[in-house]
Amino acid sequence: MLCAKCHSPMEKVKYREVEVDRCVNCQGIWFDGLEHRQLKAMPGAEAVDTGSAEVGKVFDTMESVKCPICGTVMDTVEDTWQRHIHYEVCSRGHGAFFDAGEFRDFKTETLADFFRNLSLRRGRRDTPS
Repeated sequence: MLCAKCHSPMEKVKYREVEVDRCVNCQGIWFDGLEHRQLKAMPGAEAVDTGSAEVGKVFDTMESVKCPICGTVMDTVEDTWQRHIHYEVCSRGHGAFFDAGEFRDFKTETLADFFRNLSLRRGRRDTPS
């Protein structure tokens, strides 16, 4: 498999029973299906994300990123709880791509994230329809 962003080879990385693909160049990570959700629940799983967040931010600006499985242009989605995190998802359900550093951030929800979302949800309720 080649990286969805820089088209370099991907290497298999295993954490417990879950195997993901990590780019040997940009260190982005491909998660099949919902593996990113599965790993988020596992203590210590952020260890699969060894890349530099600064490098990840450079690749995060790319548009029209194609799924490495089917070639469909993936959707960029915003994490529900941490709205500053944007990652690519295959609309056909093949998986998700996180730039270097994004999965570590995705896995770590802070108290600030909680209160930010609480205030956003309250603001939506207070807005008249």
